[in-house]
Amino acid sequence: MANLNNQTLASLNGKLPIPAYRLGEHKPQIGIVHLGPGAFFRGHQAWYTEQALQFGGDWAISAVSMRSPDVSQALSPQDGLYTLAVLDAVQSYQVIGSVQEVLIASEQYSQVLARLTAASAKYVTLTITEKGYCLNGSGKLDLSHSQIQQDLTGSSQPITAIGLLFTALAARYQANIAPFCVISCDNLTDNGHKLRSALIAFAEQKDPTIANWLSQQLISPCTMVDSITPATDDAIKAQVASVLGVQDNWPIKREAFVQWVIEDILPADRPAWQQAGVIYAQDVTAFEKAKLRLLNAPHSTLAYVGCLLGYETVFDAMQDKVLTQFIQQMINDEIMPSFKAPAELDVKQYSEDILARFRNPAIRHLLAQIAWDGSQKLPMRILPAISDNLAAGKPIDKLAFAIAAWCRFIVKRYNDNDKLVDPLAEQLLAVAAQCSGNADTDVALFLAVDAVFPPQLSLNKAFFSAVHAAYQQLVSQPAAALAAFAGVV
Repeated sequence: MANLNNQTLASLNGKLPIPAYRLGEHKPQIGIVHLGPGAFFRGHQAWYTEQALQFGGDWAISAVSMRSPDVSQALSPQDGLYTLAVLDAVQSYQVIGSVQEVLIASEQYSQVLARLTAASAKYVTLTITEKGYCLNGSGKLDLSHSQIQQDLTGSSQPITAIGLLFTALAARYQANIAPFCVISCDNLTDNGHKLRSALIAFAEQKDPTIANWLSQQLISPCTMVDSITPATDDAIKAQVASVLGVQDNWPIKREAFVQWVIEDILPADRPAWQQAGVIYAQDVTAFEKAKLRLLNAPHSTLAYVGCLLGYETVFDAMQDKVLTQFIQQMINDEIMPSFKAPAELDVKQYSEDILARFRNPAIRHLLAQIAWDGSQKLPMRILPAISDNLAAGKPIDKLAFAIAAWCRFIVKRYNDNDKLVDPLAEQLLAVAAQCSGNADTDVALFLAVDAVFPPQLSLNKAFFSAVHAAYQQLVSQPAAALAAFAGVV
C-alpha cells in the first residue's frame, strides 16, 4: 500500500477533506513554529490552523520536537501530512496539511534556530506539558532547575524550551526583528503570563537589555484548550488505511468536541483562527478554571481511582456506577462551589457534557496515560480547589480522596515494579518505598513532597485529616473505600 504524501494526496480528493492548497503552485509559507508536536497539538492547534488556511495567508507550521525523533520519522516521509479521525456519534476523517515539516531541535538545531529567527515566523505555539516550563511551586522559572542551569551557564545549544526561545529572541533583538508572539497551549493555570514571566526571568540572568526589550514588546496570551485526544494505536492506523486506501504512519484520533479560547491581545496580523472557531476573550481565567476543575480534575480522579480498581480506559471506568456517582458528587458538592464560572458558561450543562464525553465508546483513552505526570497536574487541577474550599469553609473530602488515590497509585506502581511516568518519579518512588500502609506515616511522607504540596496546604490539619481518612480506607479495599465515600451502602 502506498504511503500518504504530497504525491498520493490528489488521489484522496473526493474521499475526504484534504488540504487542496498543497496541490497548487502557491503554497503557504511558514509563519508559525510549534514546540511539542504530540497528539494533542496535531488534533487541536494544527487542525484549527488547517481550517484557517482555507482563508489564505502564510501560516504553515514548522513543528519542532525538542529531542524525540518519533514524530519526525513518521511524518517527514509523508511531507508532514497526517489524518485526523474524529470518533464520536458520527465519525469523520480529514487530511491535515498545516504542518509543513517536523524538525528535531537536538539534531537540527541550526534549522530550528533559522525558523525561529526568520521575520516571517510571527507566532510560536507550545504544547510541552506542564513540566516543560521548568517552573517552581510558585509558578516562577526555577533557576535552580538542572536543565535551566545548564542553559544559563553552558556554551552548548539550549536543551529547554525556555532556553531555546530566549536564544531565538536574543538573535531577533540583535537583528532588529520584533519578538514573535508566544502562545502556551498547555493545561497550566495563567499559562501565557507564566510563560512570559519565565522568558523574562531567564533573560534577566543572561542579558538585562533583552529582558527590558521583552518586558515591553513580548506578547504571550493566556489560553484554554480542550479536546480529548488519546494516543494513536494500531486499530486507528488500520481504520484510517481502510478509509484512505493509503498508509498513514501516524494518524490522530480525537472526539468531536474541540475548544480554544485565547486572550484577546494578539497582533492584528494573525491566522484566521476566529473563523475556524477560536474564541477571543478579554479574560481567559474563568474559562481556564472551569475546564481545569470540571474536566481535568474529574479526569485525573478517574485515572487514579480507576487504576486502583483495575480499569484500563476512561470508558471502562465510566461503566462503574459507584465511581460515576462519586465523580458526580465531587463535582456538585466540592468542585462547582469552589469557583465562579464565566457568565457565558452554563456550568451545569458544561459539566454534564463533559461526563457524556467521558462515556464516548469510540474513544479509547487509557487511564494510565491520563495518570502521567501527576506531580505536575495535581497542583493545577485539584489542589487549587482544595485550597479555595478550605479558605471558604467548604467540604474537601472527595477531592482529598482523589489525592489519596494518587498516593496509593504511586505505591502500587512501586509494589508492582511498574514504570512511573513523572518528572519526580525517582523522588516519588523513594517515598513509596518507605510506605508501609500506615496512613499516619505514609500521608506525612507524601505531603512532605513540597514540589507538589505547598507548605500552607501540607501543614493544614483539615487537609491532612481528610487525606488521611481516605488513604486509610484505600489501603485495604479500594472498592469499599469508594463506596463509603460515595455514600453507597
